[in-house]
Amino acid sequence: MTGTVDVEDVLSKLNNVEKVALLAGADWWHTIPIKRLGIPAIRMSDGPNGVRGTKFFNGVKAACFPCGTGLGATWDVDLLRQAGQLMGDESKSKGSHIILGPTINMQRSPLGGRGFESLSEDPVLAGLGAAALVNGIQDKDIAATIKHFVCNDLEHERNGTNAIITDRALREIYCLPFQLVVKDSKPACFMTAYNKVNGIHVSENDKILKGILRGEWGWEGMVMSDWWGTYSTSEAINAGLDLEMAGPTRWRGMALQQAVSVGKVHQHVLDERVRNVLNLINRVSAAKIEEYAPELTADTPETAAFLRKIGGESIVLMKNEDKILPLSKDKKTLILGPNAKYAAIHGGGSAALAAYYAVTPFEGIKSQLTSDPLYTVGCYSHKELPLIGDILKTANGETGISFKAYNEAPNVPDREIADELVLTKTELLMMDYNCSKLKSDLWYGTIEGTYTAEEDCDFEFSLGVYGAAKLFVDDKLLIDNDTVQRKGTMFFNCGTAEEKGTIPVKKGQAYQIRVEFSSAPTSKLDPGSNTLFGSGAVRIGGAKVIDAEEEIKHAAALAKNTDQVIICAGLNSDWESEGNDRDNMALPGYMDALITAVTAANPSTVVVMQSGTPVEMPWISSTKAMIHAWYGGNETGNAIADVLFGKVNPSAKLPLSFPKRLQDNPAFLSYKTERGRVLYSEDVYVGYRWYEMLDLPVLFPFGHGLSYTTFEISELAISKSDASLKVSVKVSNTGDLPGAEVIQVYVSQKNPSIKRPKKELKGFKKVYLEKGESTTVEVEIETKYATSFWDEVRDSWIIEKDTYDVLVGSTSEKIQVKGEFEVGKTSWWKGL
Repeated sequence: MTGTVDVEDVLSKLNNVEKVALLAGADWWHTIPIKRLGIPAIRMSDGPNGVRGTKFFNGVKAACFPCGTGLGATWDVDLLRQAGQLMGDESKSKGSHIILGPTINMQRSPLGGRGFESLSEDPVLAGLGAAALVNGIQDKDIAATIKHFVCNDLEHERNGTNAIITDRALREIYCLPFQLVVKDSKPACFMTAYNKVNGIHVSENDKILKGILRGEWGWEGMVMSDWWGTYSTSEAINAGLDLEMAGPTRWRGMALQQAVSVGKVHQHVLDERVRNVLNLINRVSAAKIEEYAPELTADTPETAAFLRKIGGESIVLMKNEDKILPLSKDKKTLILGPNAKYAAIHGGGSAALAAYYAVTPFEGIKSQLTSDPLYTVGCYSHKELPLIGDILKTANGETGISFKAYNEAPNVPDREIADELVLTKTELLMMDYNCSKLKSDLWYGTIEGTYTAEEDCDFEFSLGVYGAAKLFVDDKLLIDNDTVQRKGTMFFNCGTAEEKGTIPVKKGQAYQIRVEFSSAPTSKLDPGSNTLFGSGAVRIGGAKVIDAEEEIKHAAALAKNTDQVIICAGLNSDWESEGNDRDNMALPGYMDALITAVTAANPSTVVVMQSGTPVEMPWISSTKAMIHAWYGGNETGNAIADVLFGKVNPSAKLPLSFPKRLQDNPAFLSYKTERGRVLYSEDVYVGYRWYEMLDLPVLFPFGHGLSYTTFEISELAISKSDASLKVSVKVSNTGDLPGAEVIQVYVSQKNPSIKRPKKELKGFKKVYLEKGESTTVEVEIETKYATSFWDEVRDSWIIEKDTYDVLVGSTSEKIQVKGEFEVGKTSWWKGL
């Protein structure tokens, strides 16, 4: 892709058929080129924690960053800008002009299936963090896409749900992070939410797209729909939706041409939408990415080092009684737990990608110990049985499975192979699979691999599918997911339930595993939204059958005779995934029982928790040490080990409140869609705003995070003008190690005319200090952002004449210095 186009000249030469063509995707990831006028196709790619490229199925490997809440936990805008820059470089390696991220929807509830993708429950932390990521991405001339605008805060019936919300909550909580991103980074693209807001789908919501985004905020960029999140022709175009994704079009084409011809869409509106697409094409031309460029890897030592650094910077030290952490590298160590030898590097759905590599916690910890650790699994935590690609071998001895595609069914003799691949992952999302030799949508696949048993045991296999499939072991049918099918939650909530079968295996014996698959048209399920998946999908899992209670006893016995114990616990991409929300906050299976038993057996036990959103911890009072490691990207295991052994002094802070129980959460009674609507009944009291207003104790407060050193905040000074509020404090490292502290600035209005939260985060800054070092830290905030709430009567932000408290601390609960300032005159404002 070379050079730019003269937008106005090209507009004058395009006919309406061509203009309409430019306003919808050509396929999953590309726009449509107009060759005669030199308009190239441009490419886009997910997503929020790495750049996948154009393939869910058998994709080119990529860098995986910590999940959104992990990025938010750094509270470090400089580091996030660097992360954005690396994402920009990754995008170039994948030939992608546009990154579909970051995600900044609000976490109303811990149960949100995509909660892990977003940065925070607080709009200021989310907005400033996302602006830094956007600036980094766009430093590399790659277009960032901020998403999902707005109130796309749950997965349950997400395409049709109607978010019923006050204007005040919409502005102060849900729109504010997007507003801050526009103000501080001017993202090239916005992606509309799937849902309705107050009765109108966002992709055709004139008030939100034209009134707020383009009108009040003055944003100039391109608006695209989420994938199949366009629901109309004229309404969406007129409201301001430029690009319908994905392609080919469902709503534009001939329908839009006719709408223009009969005046339902005026010519100047069509031209404006095309102008926005052409301006974006010009903007990304500076990246010098060729049209339909090959997708390459960029797995460098520098990338690995950065991912390890940001992984470590995202890990929160939650608890450290008796200074159990950092651990010794020389002591006899037991590692256990379901996440020990499983690399939980990302959540599920759009955030998933094929990583360059994935370091498990066991591998990372073992690499820093002077002697080999003991290990036992302790318990399982999977929702679906773990994928088994890494324990299977092909006929040629390669790790993984062989995949062969055919036009004919297995009962056709001498059928010809249309495609043959070796795959390492036994979850095959074939929504974007294409093979020129396959003659129709109906085709067949044979998946084969050899499993060699490591011990005498019962081994359980599982099979999920969109399409139909049967699993054979040594040519004997074990699982039939074809004859009868049950609806499940796999594959973005479109596939079957997981069906299982168990066989006894003998150590050292090889077993031939074969799955006969038929494509999407053979599915017995109600089609629903399954058209999303094109060719279909299949998932093959497996695990040794264990007696959970006996395994816990075994783990506790090992722990009792070990110097130090590390439990790797938490969730994974089965539990936290696009397409469905969690049912509760509990850890799955026997994990609570395992942690309780092991910590009782050995008080020197450290819990390493991985989840993208809060979980219940009934054992926390008897656990002396814990870190929260989110989903940490490629370097997950190394980053965890770096914190456990003190190579990294933890400095992350929680971007979310961790409630004690689900019932305490502000959205507890109004989270799922009911008869097509979800009521945002907690209004502006999201996250810590709710817990503080009700004096409701939490497990861990917003902004919480410990260090291996100690800090003191003192000498508050406040300087206020009509334009800005400058808050400075002295920060001292009073401990024995170098480290970093996050200065959190909250503001509270003393006598508001309406109810307001007790305090609200308005600014923050991370500072690194050597042992014994002190420095002055200044946080500057625009006065109007520090003081305002949304006046629904005037339809504007209001700054009230009043006294305002400034509260500065290291967490939302630990306020160390206080001051105040005055606003002498009430005023209103709109815009940025």
